[in-house]
This record gives sequence, C-alpha cells and structure tokens, in this order.
Amino acid sequence: MMHSSRVTIFAGHYGSGKTNIAVNFALWLKKKFNNVVIVDLDIVNPYFRTKDSMAMMKNSGIKLISSRYANSNVDVPAMPGEVNAIFDSPESYAVIDVGGDDRGAYALGRYYGKFLQNEVTAFLVVNMYRPLSRDPEATIKIKDEIEAAGRITFTGIINNSNLGHATTAEDILASIPYAEEISKQTQLPIVMTTVQRALATELMPNINNIFPIDLEEYEWQK
Repeated sequence: MMHSSRVTIFAGHYGSGKTNIAVNFALWLKKKFNNVVIVDLDIVNPYFRTKDSMAMMKNSGIKLISSRYANSNVDVPAMPGEVNAIFDSPESYAVIDVGGDDRGAYALGRYYGKFLQNEVTAFLVVNMYRPLSRDPEATIKIKDEIEAAGRITFTGIINNSNLGHATTAEDILASIPYAEEISKQTQLPIVMTTVQRALATELMPNINNIFPIDLEEYEWQK
C-alpha cells in the first residue's frame, strides 16, 4: 500500500470515480489513525458527493467537511473555514476529494500556500471507460489542466478503470496498458489499481498494488 501523507488529494476527470476512492481511502486510513477527516471540495457535481456518504462517515468516526450547499440546487464555490484547520492539526490525516476536471480544481488553488507548508500527496484518478478519457493523450491533457487550475503537482496515478458493478476481471486487465502508458508519458508511478472487493483475490496475482474498494450503489444510478 502507498505511503500515507498527512493530506491526500484525489482529483481527476469528471466521472472517474475519485469520490468513491476518497471515501474508501478514508475508511482505510481510519484503521491506522484515530483522527481522520474527509474534505468534499467538489463544487462542480451536485449529484454525487462525499456528503452522500455522511452517515457512513459518522458511524466510522470520520469527520466530514463540505460546503453547506452540497446536495442542494445551489452551487457556489463556498467552503467552510474548517478546511484551513486540517493543515494546522499535525495529529490528523485528511483526504480531499476535488471536483471534476479543471473547473473543480480551482477550489483547490486557494489552499496553495497551505500545501507548501505541509506534507501533501496528490493522486490523479484515471478511468479508461469514461467518454472523455478513453485514451492516454486525452487523460494527460486533463491532468495538465487540473494541475494548472489547482496549483498542484500530481505525485502518482490511480487506475480506477471500471464499469461499476458490471466490471469484470477482464475489464480491469484490459485497462493496465492504458494506465502504464499514462505512467510512461508522465513519469508518474501507478500507486494503485482499484478493484471491486469481490474481484480482488482473482486479480492479485496479475496486478501490483491492488486496492479493494466497495462501490456505492447510487454512484452508477446517476
């Protein structure tokens, strides 16, 4: 498993599945650390946000910070002051879920100064099975746009290529060359390949750094 920085950012193209990964990663962190916070910076997508998992986060003892407009029909780039506090609490581990593409990444740029003062890891979430990122070149273009808008530098790639609950082991295996080509062109390591928990055992002999995840039912109903 990857090294855990005190602040971990998940960003990527629209529909890449970064929110689901952020939630699963926060749950994984909670097994190791007492104080875990998840920050929902998705001000672009009003349909599937970390706030949808609020009850699960609360039951797991994970604090959720999100805009008070999340899950409403009001979409403004307003975030609570609590976000700044995560950078000043050395005992806490924070997971940040960033909105899709460069539009969502603008919300991240306001914390640039805080990033420079803290240990921060930023992962690019990629999904070969989404319309806007079917090839490495299109995905790399999105990467560059997010980095510019969010004023961040990605440190690794997460291959989250999947078709929701319809995903097969063959679908995952078919995405490996895609992720490897992105890694080759960007010189960024593939830090994990996410796999539905039911497929993890079957795929472990063939794929390095598998991270089993549970899919939210509503994610693929939108």
